[in-house]
Amino acid sequence: MEIKRNLYLDQLALKRHNGLIKVITGIRRCGKSYLLFTLFKSFLRNNSVNQSHIIEMAFDSYENKKYRDPDVLYPYIKSLIVDDDMYYVLLDEVQLLGEFESVLNGLMRISNVDVYVTGSNAKFLSKDIITEFRGRGDELHMAPLSFDEFMSIYDGNKYDGWNEYMLYGGLPSVVLLNTPEQKIDYLKKLFTETYINDIVGRHQVKHKDELEDLINILSSCIGSLTNPNKLSNTFKSVKNVTISPKTIKNYIDYLSDAFIIDSAVRFDIKGRKYIGTPLKYYFSDIGLRNARINFRQIEETHTMENIIYNELKKRGFNVDVGVVVVNTRNEQSKKVRTQYEVDFVCSKGSKRYYLQSAFALPDNMKVQQEQRPFAYIDDSFKKIIVVKDTPSSWYSEEGILVMSIFDFLLDPDSLQI
Repeated sequence: MEIKRNLYLDQLALKRHNGLIKVITGIRRCGKSYLLFTLFKSFLRNNSVNQSHIIEMAFDSYENKKYRDPDVLYPYIKSLIVDDDMYYVLLDEVQLLGEFESVLNGLMRISNVDVYVTGSNAKFLSKDIITEFRGRGDELHMAPLSFDEFMSIYDGNKYDGWNEYMLYGGLPSVVLLNTPEQKIDYLKKLFTETYINDIVGRHQVKHKDELEDLINILSSCIGSLTNPNKLSNTFKSVKNVTISPKTIKNYIDYLSDAFIIDSAVRFDIKGRKYIGTPLKYYFSDIGLRNARINFRQIEETHTMENIIYNELKKRGFNVDVGVVVVNTRNEQSKKVRTQYEVDFVCSKGSKRYYLQSAFALPDNMKVQQEQRPFAYIDDSFKKIIVVKDTPSSWYSEEGILVMSIFDFLLDPDSLQI
């Protein structure tokens, strides 16, 4: 079954011939190799690129083991370039190639070569990979399947699809499995045997159990404000273990660099400045998060918030947690400082949206509660509340757009309604 990843394929096609090394990054098993060797290769062939001008190499295949030697690979690729037409070099798991930075920089200097690479182990899978190429890399970050992509292959209605997506997430290999037991087993083993082992190996983590405990704690508090100091106190009070805030920060950085988690920083909307810690942490795939807590604590409110965050990031927004500070006086005329939170402040260029994730709006009191932070924002950017379900999108008397999670996730232009 072919899963269409048109968003990423279109982005990759736009980067053709830009003189840079196209680097596809993302969490392991999110579909990077499939994008490069199946979808993009098919795109090239459909655009009249001859097969002889597509040079591909998967370094994790045993038969290609000898090509991990740069002194073997580089002459081999050059030997295949026999005319002045454009050649496309597609390299998978490039971190297995010795001196890969020098090899890629050398290939880039050949005028009729366009280079595309993926990498996904502990050495290569890092947010700062572009620095390896000293400004010569062009990153395309890939995420697991969005709900829209998931529904494109799901055999059922959106409500049943939501329930499954909310539990098992959007890693393509998981989505294609048949039974819940298979999905659960795969997710658990993938986290332990691949992601954690990669981090331990790359960063030489001495206390693997501490790292795993931290992952479990973060899994239990997605969407909650926290920081290394708070987490250190949690270890002391709950686990009776002393771990310094510095060590916890290092562990969080390792998880973030591997694209397992992402963070949202607090932004003072009225003061127009970042506040810093505490932050909110979200998992790049909700199924992986659920696997860490043995599929307990599946609160749909927090899960929905995590999925909304991932969707906003996929659409290219910078996403922060909004803070609105309001100064008033109480009945005794004493100054009172109140902070209201906006779940997400989404920015892209000149566009900005304020968005609340509210599982349900059962009565007017709940509506007012969700709208209250918006009342203190004195700009004209659109304000939105996303709920689990509503018959159709509607505007409140205060001009707030209310839409269902399905309208939001299944329409890429939903914020522009």
